[in-house]
Amino acid sequence: MTTSDAYDIAIIGAGVNGAGIARDAALRGLRVAIFDRDDCCSGTSAYSSRLIHGGLRYLEYGEIPLVYESLRERIALRAIAPHLVQPLRIAIPIYEQARRGKWLVRLGMIAYDLLSMGKTVPGHDMLSSVAAADYAPGLEADGLTSVARYFDAQVTFAERLVVENLIAARMAGADVYTHTDITKLVIDSERVTGLEGRSVLDDSTVAINAKVVINAAGPWVDKVFGQATDVETEFIGGTKGSHIVVSGFEGAPSDAFYVEAESDGRPFFIIPWNNQYLIGTTDIRYQGEIAELRASAEEVDYLLNETNRVFPQAKLSANDVNFAYAGVRPLPRRKKGPESAITRKHIIETNTDIAGGLITIIGGKLTTYRNLAEQAVDRAGRLLSKRLPDSRTREIGLPGSHRMDEARTALAQFPSLSSRGAERLLGIYGGRLIELLAFADEQGFDKEPIDDDRSVLAAEVAFAIRAEMAKTLIDIVYRRTMIGLSADQGRSLYASFASLAATELDWSEQQRQLEMDALQRYSDSFSKVS
Repeated sequence: MTTSDAYDIAIIGAGVNGAGIARDAALRGLRVAIFDRDDCCSGTSAYSSRLIHGGLRYLEYGEIPLVYESLRERIALRAIAPHLVQPLRIAIPIYEQARRGKWLVRLGMIAYDLLSMGKTVPGHDMLSSVAAADYAPGLEADGLTSVARYFDAQVTFAERLVVENLIAARMAGADVYTHTDITKLVIDSERVTGLEGRSVLDDSTVAINAKVVINAAGPWVDKVFGQATDVETEFIGGTKGSHIVVSGFEGAPSDAFYVEAESDGRPFFIIPWNNQYLIGTTDIRYQGEIAELRASAEEVDYLLNETNRVFPQAKLSANDVNFAYAGVRPLPRRKKGPESAITRKHIIETNTDIAGGLITIIGGKLTTYRNLAEQAVDRAGRLLSKRLPDSRTREIGLPGSHRMDEARTALAQFPSLSSRGAERLLGIYGGRLIELLAFADEQGFDKEPIDDDRSVLAAEVAFAIRAEMAKTLIDIVYRRTMIGLSADQGRSLYASFASLAATELDWSEQQRQLEMDALQRYSDSFSKVS
């Protein structure tokens, strides 16, 4: 067993909240360790609608402070991660029989604009049904009264947002332990003093001393406590959200659409995403095994039917679904009321009833992770009895936000890249593309793309391992190079990636095949429905 010196903070869970906390704490000079049983962003953070948004729908439930916070954070994330977070125009079609009529939607639009003062995107506008026919010819015209349009933002690859927060945390001195299961919280004299873990890759063990432990395991918060202590908790009462991904279809819109479902009145999104369309989400109470979570056939049919209703030329069927994914929102446990009414505000609990020095994160949105992290580190500072410097995460850009113009110029070194390939590399690495290209030169990697689309470089595999903490083939495909989220899930490159990773990590042929098999099973799981 490897035992470390004492850390100020140990964080359990390397999703967007945990990674954000690690970055904030390390930048404020605290000694930080972060753990995840899987890779970073391998759970809820990856299964969202991938929007950085103010939460227009939250106005319905009077959660004005949450909308205001979200809109402020949208501005912040556009500033610190401009390569990852891009403006997205969203349209709301309003029909005669809709539960939310024209004037209610217009009122919401005005409130949204007022709450987002200082925004870097235009305000809303309203289109007549005649103008809407020119704007979105494929939209169902029967009963259409108007279309409201407004701007939010999109993070195409939430995985990369988490990776860059972890890279920034590590650059500031944090230690990152992925693929490490927490087996024990060490408690002495009613105060947490550290934790123990076991690698799920090689069965090695680690034990650290820590003055504060933050449980940011998302929907696994209660499971962590049950596994690592003798305390049973019921903090989380999550709801299941499923999405489907389809290729372009007849009549597909150029902008995102936010549509009221006819069957139940719940709004859902149809979003241009990663050269495909992301459609979702559902909202269903869920208490089953998270590892077995799949989009259900009923959910897939619901999303397809509602999309076909609004874009009748689409005629989408289950055969048109490239893949689907489902996740559990780690919301506070509520036994009564509609799922959509459960607050999306985050809760930061100090768990003195379990042990001193223990903090639990409940809920939270992709959009507000940075502010959540700032608040959590402020709370940890009080538990540490330390006067911490103010958070700087609103002002300091993520690693890929720097040297963007230089990165664009450097792409001229790779004339065989397609324009889509150049766009892909900038959208994944941002200014860190400079480091990738320098790495490729230093290590003697061929500059020719290795895929038919001329968009993927061989050096990316070794770079993911050496510079971005990837340890498995799944990590590389789904959370570093992002080819796993393409229409074919990048399957044509699996063998090439496995060979490159085997060379870098010194895998035996047997281990290379085991990694290939695990990747195939993982990819196939996105094609299954429950």
